[in-house]
Amino acid sequence: MESYDVIIVGTGAGGGTLARHLAPSGKRILLLERGDWLPREPSNWLAQDVFVDNRYVSDDTWYDPKGNPFQPQIHYFVGGATKLYGAALYRLREEDFGELNHHDGVSPAWPISYEEIEPYYSKAEQLYEVHGEHGHDPTEPYASAPYPFPPVSHEPRIQQLADDLEAAGYHPFHAPCGIRLNEQNMPYSACVRCQNCDGFPCAVHGKSDADVLGVRPALEHPNVTLLTNARAMKLETNDTGTAVSKIVAERNGVVEEFAGDLVVLACGAANTAKLLLVSATDEHPKGLANGSDQVGRNYMFHNSAAVLALSKDENPTIFQKTLGLNDFYFAGNGHEYPLGNIQMVGKSQAPMFHGEKPGETKLAPHWSLERIAKHAIDFWLSTEDLPRPENRVSVDRDGKLTLAYTATNDTPKQELYKQLHSMLAKLHMEPGHLFHRFAYMKNEIPVAGVAHQAGTCRMGADSGTSVLNADCRAHELDNLYVVDTSVFPSIGAVNPALTAMANSLRVGDHLLERLGASGHVTAAA
Repeated sequence: MESYDVIIVGTGAGGGTLARHLAPSGKRILLLERGDWLPREPSNWLAQDVFVDNRYVSDDTWYDPKGNPFQPQIHYFVGGATKLYGAALYRLREEDFGELNHHDGVSPAWPISYEEIEPYYSKAEQLYEVHGEHGHDPTEPYASAPYPFPPVSHEPRIQQLADDLEAAGYHPFHAPCGIRLNEQNMPYSACVRCQNCDGFPCAVHGKSDADVLGVRPALEHPNVTLLTNARAMKLETNDTGTAVSKIVAERNGVVEEFAGDLVVLACGAANTAKLLLVSATDEHPKGLANGSDQVGRNYMFHNSAAVLALSKDENPTIFQKTLGLNDFYFAGNGHEYPLGNIQMVGKSQAPMFHGEKPGETKLAPHWSLERIAKHAIDFWLSTEDLPRPENRVSVDRDGKLTLAYTATNDTPKQELYKQLHSMLAKLHMEPGHLFHRFAYMKNEIPVAGVAHQAGTCRMGADSGTSVLNADCRAHELDNLYVVDTSVFPSIGAVNPALTAMANSLRVGDHLLERLGASGHVTAAA
C-alpha cells in the first residue's frame, strides 16, 4: 500500500484547484479520479452528440424516493463538472455569507465571513483567468484586485440588450467569464469564441476548467501523481476511529488501497456524501463524520429555469454568455424578498430542441425549430433554494443512491420569470413569448440536473448541526477534509464554481500549515 502526504479524491473545481495550490510544496500528492481524460474529438462541439445523445453524461443510475430510476446529468472526467460548465465565475455576494430572509425561510450564515474568503476569490480569479469588470453590478462585493482580463465584449444584439436594459433603468453588467480569450490578439488566443462553449467540452482547451488550469499545472511537479479510472469505494479508519487510515479504490477493475496523512474529498455533493455514508464503521455507525446525522442532508442545486425569448430581429450572436443582471438578487425593486440572478446562457441551436413539439405551442405553424433558434435570446434564471434536512442523499446497503428533493422558493422563482416576461417589450423582443427551454435538463425529473449541486456536508461551528468545521475538516476525524460544494451552508443565487475554487485555496493554505516544513503532519487545532 503506497503512502502519500495528501490524497485528493476528485479533480473538479475543488480538487483540481487544491492540487495546483499544494503542488509547489514538494509534498507527495495523489489525485484519484474516477473518470478518464475527456477525449478531444469532433463530438466535443456537436450539439446533437452533447445535448441529445448525452455523449459525455455518466451512465450512473440514481433513484427518487419512490424508487424510480433516473440518469443524473453528471460528468466524470479529469476536471470534473468544469469540463462542460458554462464558466460563469461569480463571487457570492457579501450578504450571502450571513443570514438572509427569503420567501420560504432563512438562508443560514456561513461560519466564515466574506472578508475571510475575499483574498482567495481574487486568487481564484487569477488562476482561472477570469474576464470581467468591477463597478457595474450594484450587488457585487468589494474586490481587493481587479479582474486579470478585461470583460468579454458583447456582440451587437447583446450590446443592444444591455443598452435597452440601461434605458429601462436596470443595471446590466459584463458577466465574469472563465474563457481563455484574447480579443486583442486572436491569433494567439486559446479560445476561438465559438458557439459551442456553455454545456460543451472545449476541444481547444479554451475554457478555464479545472483540468487545464488545475490538474495539468499540478502534474508539472514530479511530486504529484494522478490515477484515472480510480473510483474510491470506501474510507477505512484507524482502530479508534479518529482518522482515515486508507482509501479503498477500484482502478480498472482491480481493488487497490492507498494511505494518506491527509485525505481530502472533492467528489461532488452527492458522491462525497455517498462515500462517507458507505464507509460506516462501529465507531461511526451512521457513516464517517456523521455523528450529527447531517451527512447527505441539506442538498441544494438552485431553483433554476432556462428560458428563451424571441428577438424581433434575428440574433446572430455566437458567444452569448456575456451579460448578467442582479437588480432582483435581493429584496427591493418592488419585491419583498430576493428573487435571484438573470444571466445569459449559450446560444440556442436547432439540434438542442430535438424532441420538443413546437406544433403544440403558440408558435405553430409559423415558427420552425430553425427559426426559433435564429431569433432566440437565451436566459438562465437562478433563484436560491434553501437547505432542508429532508432534501437529502441517502444510500442503501447495496450502495444505491437515492436523492430526495422538494423545491423551495418556487414563488420567487415564478416572480423572477414574470419580471423578465414583463420587460420583453422594452427589449426589442416579441411581447408575451418567453418559453421554457430544456436543453440543459433533458430528463423529465428535475433533480437530474445536478450541475449546481451543493450542501450535504456543510461546514459550521456547531458539531451537532454540521459535518465540518470552518477549516472544512470533519469534526470527528483529524485528517479528513472536504473541498467541493458539499461544504456550502447555503448556495446563494449565482453559479457556485468560483466559490468552490476560492474555498479550496483557503483550505489549501490551512493544509500547507499542517504539513509544515518538517515533513510531519501536525495535529489539527
